[in-house]
Amino acid sequence: MSKMTQNSEIMRFMQENGSITQIQAADEFGCYRLSARIYDLRAAGYNIKTDIITKRGRYGGVINYAKYSLIDA
Repeated sequence: MSKMTQNSEIMRFMQENGSITQIQAADEFGCYRLSARIYDLRAAGYNIKTDIITKRGRYGGVINYAKYSLIDA
C-alpha cells in the first residue's frame, strides 16, 4: 500500500466530506499547517474556496477559523 501525502489526504477528505477545517486536519492527519497544504493544492490547480467562520468560544470570546471547500469547475 502506498503512503498518501497530506495533500492527497486533504483532497480526498474534502471530496468525501465537502470541506475541511484545521481541527479536522490535525485530528485526521496530524496536519498542523492546513493553510500551507491548501496553498500547495491551489498551486497545483485545484479551485478551493475559503469561508471564515465566526463563533463564540467556551469562555465567551470570539473565535474565527477557516473552512476550506472544493469548488466545482
